[in-house]
Amino acid sequence: MPHARGSSPRTRRVESKRRIRRRRAVCVAALWFVAPAALQADWFSDERALMGTQVRVELWADNARQARPAISAALAEIARIDAAMSVYREDSEVSRINRDAAQAPVAVSAELYELLERAVGMFELTGGAFDVTYAAAGVLYDFRNARRPDDKVLAEALRSVSSQLMVLDRGERTVQFVKPGVRIDLGGIAKGYAVERATAALQRRGIQHALVSAGGDARFLGDRKGRSWRVAIRDPRNTERSAAVLSLHDEAISTSGDYERFFIEDGIRYHHILDPATGRSSDAVTSVSVIGPDATISDALATGLFVLGVTKGQTILKYFPAYDAVFIDRQGNLHFSKNISTLSE
Repeated sequence: MPHARGSSPRTRRVESKRRIRRRRAVCVAALWFVAPAALQADWFSDERALMGTQVRVELWADNARQARPAISAALAEIARIDAAMSVYREDSEVSRINRDAAQAPVAVSAELYELLERAVGMFELTGGAFDVTYAAAGVLYDFRNARRPDDKVLAEALRSVSSQLMVLDRGERTVQFVKPGVRIDLGGIAKGYAVERATAALQRRGIQHALVSAGGDARFLGDRKGRSWRVAIRDPRNTERSAAVLSLHDEAISTSGDYERFFIEDGIRYHHILDPATGRSSDAVTSVSVIGPDATISDALATGLFVLGVTKGQTILKYFPAYDAVFIDRQGNLHFSKNISTLSE
């Protein structure tokens, strides 16, 4: 496992055996997209506030008549998924589950059911480190106003945290909670799923080179017209620096970091990536980026590996042979999984 050691991460260029692509400097939450300064005339882009973040679509097309409907379709797909899966919308399917599933089975769409099955699969493969029912504890935190639950309240909430408390009936396509207090939040998998579906919408319209990004999740379609997409992973403790630069091609990348939603109290950083076992902010690492063919998996896996840390996370990766990861530990050291190698500066 190659890694760079030091008190603060030095920018390194790295590439996976599969590769990605990227062009212009688009600063999107955890990821910076590095590119030449000149904007080519045949690249088209648009962005919109969706899923609690800024969503960007950038693509190569022959003309605006091909580009604009494709971009609109991709953004509409993300908006549709947000409407169904947001916990902040009372009329969403997920909100309906959280309201009613402790009383009786709740029928859901085929799309949401399939995503919940995938979430449970990730729960099992990560040994519970990725768990959508973390929301029973997560709802007790208010990072904007620097509020957290006391030990007694948190301990009670943890009794309702486990995907084993969620019963999925494939035949009836229903979801049921086995006890009151269970809640789900798909924030750790839905954005990756949304960018994956948006990319598929572009492909259906003949687009072969594109980027769809939403916060720390991005999906790259093809290459950047003969060049790799280059993606810089930000230094978790210095917003002006990158910790590593990846050269990628036709893949997804998802980053989970402790710097997105947090507050500091008595020298302790409380952030939104909670360990489902404790209900507290995980402090094993400061950032994890996962690269692979499907943004749905890379999104969930980035969260799970963040909770697990470097050593356990590297072990879990054996179950995901098509995926690689870059870890940044609490000392600022970079750790790369086996299929990522360091390039010369």
